[in-house]
Amino acid sequence: MAPPKINDSSTWAASNPPFETSWFWRLLPAGMRRRWWLFRLFDTIVRNWPVFGTPRGTLIIRMDGIGDMVLFRRTLDDYATALSASVSDITILGCKSWGPISAEIFAGYNLIIIDEHAFARQPFYRFKIGLMVRRLNAQRALNDSYFRRAMMADSLVWLSGAKETTVSFPFINEPTRTEFSYYLSQVSQIIDTGPYPTHESIRHYRFLSALAGQNYSPQPPKVPWRISERLEGPPYVVLNPGSNEHGRRWPFANYVEIAKRLTEGGNRVVIVGGPGEETGDYKEALGRHENVLDLVGQTELPALIDILKGATATLSNDTGPAHLSIAVGTPTTVIVGGGHFGSFVPYPEETKPPNARFVYEVMPCYHCFWRCHKRNTKFDVFPCVSAVSVETVWEHLSQQVV
Repeated sequence: MAPPKINDSSTWAASNPPFETSWFWRLLPAGMRRRWWLFRLFDTIVRNWPVFGTPRGTLIIRMDGIGDMVLFRRTLDDYATALSASVSDITILGCKSWGPISAEIFAGYNLIIIDEHAFARQPFYRFKIGLMVRRLNAQRALNDSYFRRAMMADSLVWLSGAKETTVSFPFINEPTRTEFSYYLSQVSQIIDTGPYPTHESIRHYRFLSALAGQNYSPQPPKVPWRISERLEGPPYVVLNPGSNEHGRRWPFANYVEIAKRLTEGGNRVVIVGGPGEETGDYKEALGRHENVLDLVGQTELPALIDILKGATATLSNDTGPAHLSIAVGTPTTVIVGGGHFGSFVPYPEETKPPNARFVYEVMPCYHCFWRCHKRNTKFDVFPCVSAVSVETVWEHLSQQVV
């Protein structure tokens, strides 16, 4: 049987989902991946698990990375008002990747952290997590991520069995169309937050506004964080040359040149990054300069935020720490590529704080979704990233370094 028909209208009533399927297609959906069928029995058991008592509270599902979480976090404080609920009635289901900082950033909210990758791959772990989510007996389940995976985020909305389920209209391509059709045809409400490439921070406030039935003005990203001290010693500038995606790593030699200019100006430089993000021997390249401290792979996430918050300025690739640095108020320069330009970076004027600067070199191949055909291996830098010059970056960063 062919996949269900999708009404491709660019606008629709938020209370009228554009996905229409028959009960027979939902029973035996065509085009699903093998893994979906592997999970089918477990998921069906969870969905139909008996739960007693009156459903209560709101479950907000955030199966995404650190940067996405940062862009969402400030919106959360308006949810209680929008839903006429107390903060204690809101449960956040979040990811292991930002678990170490979640207790402080989401203080006051009920918080559940899961291994999102294990949930998407391991049947028994998925079954355990699914039962836990079902037993929450939530009245509402919400998910407003535009870029998301149906078998993670949307399946959790479905497994919750919540009486009211509201999600945003996601980014859909042909490989994901069938899975989204299955889940979206069964939700209570779909909210259109705008066409690609609307920025995520704008999407969050559009979703909230439609949910509440009143307008909420977009605000710059901001996360609560403890009062922390600078690293011992003179003021310092943070350089973050790493990234989970090798292609987004501005060339190592360029970071070395920036570090040289900073030290020649009397600044201390602190190099940060996660395990496996080492991109070169800074001590050798800089002659073991006494004002360069290499902490790549040596700091946990909470300590990294302390370091970022205490810095004079930060220079970073397009990755989670860049968003964290901006959100804790540090003057931050971010080197941006064109993969999905405008969706996450750069920030639009409505939500761009004064401490944020974004540097990029526009190319005709922007919006390739990082499927770049101009590099030989997955370890090469994306041409749109390497095209950003040292002089352009220095022009912005030097104005932030006091």
